[in-house]
Amino acid sequence: MRRIHPTVQEALREDRAVVALESTVITHGLPRPQNLALAEALERTVREAGAVPATLGLIGGDLVIGLSPDELSYLANADASKASLWNLPDLVIKKRDGGTTVAATLHLAAQVGIKVFATGGIGGVHFDPFDESADLMALARHPLVVISAGAKSILNQAATLERLETLGVPVVGYGTDRLAGFHVPETDLHVPARCNTPGDVARSFQAARALGLPGALLVAKPVSKGLDAKEVSGWLDTALREAQEQGFRGKDLTPFLLTRFAALSDGRATDVNLKLLQENARLGAEVALELARLPTPKTF
Repeated sequence: MRRIHPTVQEALREDRAVVALESTVITHGLPRPQNLALAEALERTVREAGAVPATLGLIGGDLVIGLSPDELSYLANADASKASLWNLPDLVIKKRDGGTTVAATLHLAAQVGIKVFATGGIGGVHFDPFDESADLMALARHPLVVISAGAKSILNQAATLERLETLGVPVVGYGTDRLAGFHVPETDLHVPARCNTPGDVARSFQAARALGLPGALLVAKPVSKGLDAKEVSGWLDTALREAQEQGFRGKDLTPFLLTRFAALSDGRATDVNLKLLQENARLGAEVALELARLPTPKTF
């Protein structure tokens, strides 16, 4: 069953600004009770900017669009699965709890008409051969503005950008001509377009809709204060070597690498992650407000 929070449903009906938020940052991102504090802080950031937050999640097999405070608290303390598209049907029929990934959040948000999704970093192409995130295909299929800090630092950034191009996903740098690097503000990879204001982003998205493009507009926003690129590269080399030695692959690889990043950086990577999530949520709200002011785009 799918449930939409009344506040979110009313905002969608009235074409007001709504920002989707994923819940794997709650279920798999931080230890308790920091995970709940983060979830509440992200929703508060969206509200303070003037938009309506809609954190998505899976509770007892129900697809929930806009978790209530009690549901946020429950999910933060539940033994929840990571809910992506490949396992979503199984979690639903088995009535499991789950935190929605970028891919699942995109799919569910698009179904109810949410136009903006703020996250941390997207999944992408791993250095391990043939390991690619379901986020990439979801970005190609679902028409939302996705505010991110680029792809996660543990990924092959160049290959991820190439795959996004192949899939026809427009990527814009926010205030930059380079791809944001998650923990690192900017990579050395050039992006095809640039937006400098929330209004620029909203107009770019409207143009994509008018052109009939099927997927998302991926906005890569650099974190305001990130980590040194050489340090991050060193931690990545160490974490990848340890993962290979210990046999971590597939869906177990990302959690291991992120945990090692946090440890190798003495917690600094986690601090940057929290900062960029807050900044992306704020920008997401600003873009949603701009979109709410624009008329329905006409086809070119």
